[in-house]
Amino acid sequence: MTPTTAALPNAAPHAARVPIVIAHRGASAYLPEHTLEAKAMAHAMGADFLEQDVVLTRDAQAIVLHDLYLENITDVARRFPDRARDDGRWYAIDFSLAEIRSLRLHERLDPATSQPVFSERFPPEADLFRIHTLEAELRLIRGLNRSTGRRAGIYVELKHPAWHLAEGLDPVPILMRELDRAGYRGPEDPVYIQCFEPDTLKRLREEIGTRIALIQLIGEKDWSPEDLPVDFERMRTPEGLATVAEYARGIGPWIGQIHRGTDETHTHRATRLVADAHAAGLLVHPYTFRSDALPEGFGDFEALLHFFLVDQGVDGIFTDHPDVAVHLRNRFIGRHQAE
Repeated sequence: MTPTTAALPNAAPHAARVPIVIAHRGASAYLPEHTLEAKAMAHAMGADFLEQDVVLTRDAQAIVLHDLYLENITDVARRFPDRARDDGRWYAIDFSLAEIRSLRLHERLDPATSQPVFSERFPPEADLFRIHTLEAELRLIRGLNRSTGRRAGIYVELKHPAWHLAEGLDPVPILMRELDRAGYRGPEDPVYIQCFEPDTLKRLREEIGTRIALIQLIGEKDWSPEDLPVDFERMRTPEGLATVAEYARGIGPWIGQIHRGTDETHTHRATRLVADAHAAGLLVHPYTFRSDALPEGFGDFEALLHFFLVDQGVDGIFTDHPDVAVHLRNRFIGRHQAE
């Protein structure tokens, strides 16, 4: 039997009646990811939720950063040339918040070529941006919600909590303290917490007792470090999804776990993941939708979004292009309402 929304753990009244648009690291197609400027732009573009990836500094401060390390998006190698670990990476946890604030943040570079990952995006040589704390971002969003009258939500990802614990810092209570101070406490608030690590989500649900809606991110087998095995393949089965539904409100798969290319007639092939997740009572929020990095088989961004939002009926999408996604989502919805 499919559980009702009320019966689900972390059931949220803001669960999507229409699919939500989540600004992936902000309006990151237009400004460098996870900058306050990118978040303000995404808010102005009408994104329903803004994403925050959270890692910790040496002095246990929660900062908004996608990676554990700093060299691909900052000038840390130039400013602190002797602070890399033996693997050649500069880890945020090895720096104080003051040191991290001194860095210049730029568009993401490919470490193999030192060229921008997305060549047509914001010029990487611009010396304009900084890394900021989660507290600062939540204050920005609260202020924008007040001044605009909108109620954009937040969508927080705990990045590698098991790794942080092995390094001697626990990000879970730090995150929950920041959310509580900002007024994000339960299903009545526009907030999700996502993580790839099921044990962390179970801890949030069972030990911490949070009422905030939780999202199980789903990767691939070779994405998990050897010391943190997660059976993502089983997680995508009906049995695995039923287990996820015991502690989470939804799943966050990547595009390739739903769309499997096209057949010889150029018809799109889809897995059963969305249908099976919905049958388990789970929301589905796939990632990441980019108009400048279309999956094979799609001629344009509109066709991509139509397949996922209309044909597959997902409940939300993570996108670098929130303005285009909001416009297309609204057009798709208007068309269906008219019909």
